[in-house]
Amino acid sequence: MAELKDHLEIKFRLSDGSDIGPKSFPDATTVATLKETVVAQWPREKENGPKTVKDVKLISAGRILENNKTVGDCRNPVCNLSGAVTTMHVLIQPQVTEKEKKKKKKPKADLKNNVCLCFGHRF
Repeated sequence: MAELKDHLEIKFRLSDGSDIGPKSFPDATTVATLKETVVAQWPREKENGPKTVKDVKLISAGRILENNKTVGDCRNPVCNLSGAVTTMHVLIQPQVTEKEKKKKKKPKADLKNNVCLCFGHRF
């Protein structure tokens, strides 16, 4: 029974409502390791999956979890009842490369040609 106290049963809820897990993790497991698990177990049939740990954000009890924190640090005594499964929400935020950033920037000259169709004003 002491072993179970040192572990947390976690499932990862994806944005479409499907889950990865549940799986048991020791309290000493870091959030970065949890993210590695999400990347490794991401369903192949789903589009826009994470490529690296940096693409993943985990949310538990309304807080974004930091990579250096452990599962034990993330425990919430009110929510984590003995034998209960903790749900962590997964957000995927792909990293934008410098090349992609440059493509998204509009030259200032283009801004002069923008027209509001509602009022016909030029900005």
